[in-house]
Amino acid sequence: MREERAKQFMAFDAMKGLSEALRDREERHSRVDRRELTDEEKKDNNDVIAHAEKGMGMRIRYYRDFHERERSGIITKIEAEKRYLMLDDEKILFTDIYHMEITEPVPRHSEEEDARH
Repeated sequence: MREERAKQFMAFDAMKGLSEALRDREERHSRVDRRELTDEEKKDNNDVIAHAEKGMGMRIRYYRDFHERERSGIITKIEAEKRYLMLDDEKILFTDIYHMEITEPVPRHSEEEDARH
């Protein structure tokens, strides 16, 4: 009886394997090579990095694992000497960045709030 029940579900396991194989194949076919940035793109990124601060909202288009990705989040860390930043919990190397833009400046306290502290 137990063997019969197992046989019923084997077809579902085969479909799961097929789905995973198709997903893997699609991922491999969607891979792209890293592209070189123009001098203007490099300058624009360097300007944004120079003004970036922890706590800023940022949208970044970057290269990772053979794919171009885009992510928005908050800068949680900047390591200029090591040439990377953390966007939320993801480490992004400066050399992987295609484009970046500030979406939210760092929240600033008003003079009144500063006077209370």
